[in-house]
Order: sequence, then structure tokens, then C-alpha cells
Amino acid sequence: MTNSADLHPARIPGYDGGPLTHQAGLLDEPLFWLGHLGSCVQREEAEELLFGADYDAAGDFQRRLWERAEWPTFTVPLATGHRLHVVYRTLRDDPGTDYLLHHSDWDRAELLARDDGHFMGPGLSWPELVTAADNALPGGSTTDPHALLLLLLPAFGDVEVPGDAVDRLTVALRARTGVETPEPLASALLEAQGAPGPARWTTAGHGFSVNDSEYSFRNPANRFALSADRLSRVATALAP
Repeated sequence: MTNSADLHPARIPGYDGGPLTHQAGLLDEPLFWLGHLGSCVQREEAEELLFGADYDAAGDFQRRLWERAEWPTFTVPLATGHRLHVVYRTLRDDPGTDYLLHHSDWDRAELLARDDGHFMGPGLSWPELVTAADNALPGGSTTDPHALLLLLLPAFGDVEVPGDAVDRLTVALRARTGVETPEPLASALLEAQGAPGPARWTTAGHGFSVNDSEYSFRNPANRFALSADRLSRVATALAP
């Protein structure tokens, strides 16, 4: 049986830093989402769609967020018993957002993506992202699929995005951000897909899902990639 301490951990095995602090209330702040998705816009037009007239307000909100001594942490329970943790690393000299996967049977969490000045990822394919967002399991930071989709979006990258993805993301943006034109913003976000851009996912030659991004821990060709056994357990945990 999963307890509250597991879902909102004071520490994550194998992950240094903190103090980790459960901050679910931030997910109800429209300005939070503007900053959270900021790395997903790569063109000036998309930036204008995201921030609009709230550019200065969103900047002030994010500045105060990054000045906190605690590290805001959000948790997404998965149907497999695993948990995705999204941690705002509020270090003065090395701020960023870390996306980690853990299970109580593991000795350490696996870092899937890092959203900062030295972005690493992607860590999630579109099917994995949607599966995690749609779990709606109790005990995490939220059960709202719109919030979960946006929370995990910066860790996503996938060249094979289905035709209904724009509609899905549009609904989430409208529900959570209050941006004036969510549909063209959704299209722009899915086109750019963050700092590394889209990645191609495959199971060929491995038997489990990996990608081809030169920045990804889930690309076995990279020197910093997870080992084969760790890649396999990550893929199994996130499988749609």
C-alpha cells in the first residue's frame, strides 16, 4: 500500500538536493503555467501566444518561485505503482526542473529529463505522456488530466504526434492557463517541442522503447544514457 510519504517524499532516493516541498497549490495559478511552459516555445510568435499581456506578471511570478529556499515538488502516481516526480531545483547558480521516475523497489530514481540551460531529454513519448496524464490516480499532486499533461509536457518529445494532439493540448491550455488563443499555441508547442525538438521513438533492436535524441538519457547511443537494464525498466514502467 502506497503511503503519503511515498507520494510526497521528503527525499527521492539517488537524488540530491532540497528540501523537497509538496506545492500542489501552484498548479491552480495560471501564471505558474506560463513560466513552466516557457522552454517549450522556440519562436517569438509562440512566445507572444503564451505570455501575451501577462509577460511581466509571469516573469515576476517565476522570479519569486526560483528565489524560494525550498524545492517545489509535484508527484504523478502511475498505474504500475511507479511515480513521476517533477522537482523545481531552486539553486541560485543552477536552477532548473528535473523529471524523475521512481518505484519503492528501486534503490534510486531515474532522471528522465532536465529542463534548464543544459536541457537533457526528451524523457517521454506522446503515448507515455498521455498515459501518465490520464491515470487520474488519487494521492498525487492532482488528478486533473489537463494539469498533468501540462506538468509533464516539457519532458516530452516525439516526431509521431497523433492528429488529435492539438485538440487535446488546446483543451488543457484553455482549462489551466487562460491564454487568449490556445489552439494556435498548442500547434506551436507541438511543433517546437522544447529545447531538443522532436525525437524518434522505436523498440527495434532493443525490445523496449528508446529514442534517437542526442540529448536524451533514453538514447542508448549516448555516452551518458541509462544502462540497458535501466532503460528497460523505465520503458516498462511508462508503457501505455
